[in-house]
Amino acid sequence: MKHVGIFADGVAVKKIGSKTFKLTKNIVDSSITVTTDEICSAIKELYDETRVIAEPAGALSLAGARKYILSKKIKNKNIATILCGANMNFDRLRHVSERADIGESSEIILGVTIDEKPGSFKKFCSIIGKRAITEFNYRYSDSKDAQVFVGIKTTKGIEEKRDIIRKLKVNDYKCHDMSNNEMAKLHIRYMVGGICKEINDERIYRFMFPEKPGELLKFLDNIGSRWNISLFHYRNHGADFGRVLIGLQAKESELTSLEKHFRTLKYKFYDESQNSAYKQFLK
Repeated sequence: MKHVGIFADGVAVKKIGSKTFKLTKNIVDSSITVTTDEICSAIKELYDETRVIAEPAGALSLAGARKYILSKKIKNKNIATILCGANMNFDRLRHVSERADIGESSEIILGVTIDEKPGSFKKFCSIIGKRAITEFNYRYSDSKDAQVFVGIKTTKGIEEKRDIIRKLKVNDYKCHDMSNNEMAKLHIRYMVGGICKEINDERIYRFMFPEKPGELLKFLDNIGSRWNISLFHYRNHGADFGRVLIGLQAKESELTSLEKHFRTLKYKFYDESQNSAYKQFLK
């Protein structure tokens, strides 16, 4: 092992220390390793059950116990773990929140290639079904293919993930599972898109709609396929309302009918086409 991750800095060692090993070798049956995501999931479970916020090294024992129980299929037993340490700050909590669902296999992250044409987003979401989408990032890149970075909430673990990927591939989507891709989770998810020089007549709008499963598909259905979507960003923030940033290709002569259509949808929306952030990073 060339280096050790320092997320759980209290236990950031390459191997069990010689003195520790000597003291425990006759009383410890085995050891187990866990991922950062699994530690984040344990921190979340501790908070949900007891309102205790443990530091990563403190929640390590619970993460290991959960993994061991699942691997050995242990049932109807009382399991005890040692909980210690509360060296936590809000910056780290933000990271924990981002990664906890993946750690407990209740969220999957996918990179999917879909057709670059009106109606493709709606078709894609209909295949996923009425599952809660946690994240949806897209930026127009060329006239043939669209690259989508999507997070999907799951309730049945690995089997449900396999079922989602199978359905996408059966429908001829190129699909890559990025749930265990560190670069994708730490960086790429925030960098999807950029400036596109090929796009013309792009209008940027920010929408709010009720946050519940199936509502994103309903939103796309209501938007319709008259105007091509050139940019799309959605992230579930755990609030009552979902927030979407969407780019649509619409000529100047179509703006009146476009916004008239928006007003019939009863969604709160804002025109962000002149926003300085959009002009600097996306236009």
